[in-house]
Amino acid sequence: MKRTSPHLAGVALGSFLGLWHAFWAFLVFVGAAQWLIDFIFRLHMIAPPYKITGFNLLTAFSLVFVTACLGYLSGLVIALIWNRFAMAAENV
Repeated sequence: MKRTSPHLAGVALGSFLGLWHAFWAFLVFVGAAQWLIDFIFRLHMIAPPYKITGFNLLTAFSLVFVTACLGYLSGLVIALIWNRFAMAAENV
């Protein structure tokens, strides 16, 4: 098994989650988020229970920052675990 860089894995997952949530914040900003969340719930055969509130720039930045940080930490931990198994596979 090939080893991976924990930092690069963290950057990749953190970037993905940060961009995903930045897109969500953009949908809230342009007023398209309510339709999307209602559609997603209906696809899962759930009556839409949530109402999207108004856009708040500080909340949007916080959402993107927190999810990017959690994504980075998750990618880092996943890569460390992966590398541990890669080392074990080399010793077999």
